[in-house]
Amino acid sequence: MAADALFKPFKFKGLTLPNRVVMAPMTRSQSPGGVATEDVAAYYARRAAAEVGLIISEGTGVARPASLNDPNIPRFHGEAELAAWKGVIDAVHAKGGFMAPQLWHVGAVRSRSPDWAPPGPYDSPSGLSSPGHQFGEGMTEEEVADAIAAFARAAADAERLGFDAVELHGAHGYLIDQFFWDGTNARDDLFGGPGIGERARFAAEILKAVRAAVSPDFPVIIRLSQWKQQDFTVKLAPTPAEMEAWLQPLVEAGADMLHCSQRRFWEPEFEGSDLNFAGWAKKLTGVPTITVGSVGLSGEFIAAYGGEASKPASLDELLRRLDRGDFDLVAVGRALLQDPNWAVKIHQDRTAELMDFDRSAMATLS
Repeated sequence: MAADALFKPFKFKGLTLPNRVVMAPMTRSQSPGGVATEDVAAYYARRAAAEVGLIISEGTGVARPASLNDPNIPRFHGEAELAAWKGVIDAVHAKGGFMAPQLWHVGAVRSRSPDWAPPGPYDSPSGLSSPGHQFGEGMTEEEVADAIAAFARAAADAERLGFDAVELHGAHGYLIDQFFWDGTNARDDLFGGPGIGERARFAAEILKAVRAAVSPDFPVIIRLSQWKQQDFTVKLAPTPAEMEAWLQPLVEAGADMLHCSQRRFWEPEFEGSDLNFAGWAKKLTGVPTITVGSVGLSGEFIAAYGGEASKPASLDELLRRLDRGDFDLVAVGRALLQDPNWAVKIHQDRTAELMDFDRSAMATLS
């Protein structure tokens, strides 16, 4: 199937993207001391020069002591850190690209290094890293308010530095997602409750604060997932009605686009329809969506952490759904990690030149 649908422009609030290809956020741990390097800037600029319509950065930490679990993940606060990000966005713009930083707080997730710990207590809704597993103490209302303000300051800094949009990481079992999940949110205040709509309040308050901190035309994206790294089988919203109760408050609070993470984009979200997560999110809320999950490769990304390689795969099903209007943008992860020229090769029908994915690419800035 011709890839024409993937290379149509897309207007998104004050931003016109040249095509529908998005570089998915992927943690690189290549920023010593939390400061992005010139190599990081060049890594993103290579994708901008090769027809990636929108780059979403790796997750970057907001200003809370334990927002990150690795000292080499970049931060999005502090004079040196923000100056480094200015270098990144300038490099991307010099190649004609568009970019959004992904603002991140990992929440109750252990350090990735046995020799390093964050400089403060872990944040979480209720002191749980997963159902029944105690991990520190739950956040006070003051700490919740400070975290909300930290996301808003980072978003304002993103616009000030010249980024084209901003994304909040609300997926995969990290802090915002820990508030969504009844397995980790046992609060009985305004940020908890038995319903998914009630537990969405933390994210909604962040979105309201972010929306107030940036200009009206500055696009705000939030990344979401049903599954968690703690439990791949979790479904926050097992029915369309519950999904609407989860997502609609986020849209009303200021989310302009929903980035809907699945392990495999082609899997239907609910019985009786072939719509995936992004398809249902768009249908229920009316806002644009991004789909993501094993695009362009034969294997899925969780298996890649175990060393599984993947081969290039057909895009016909993806293009069929995109052309049908199920979703608006397509985020590509490992295929772009392996090969910065992936989008060019797809656009020019050079499929024989597509590369296998090898886990070694996760450790480099190629």
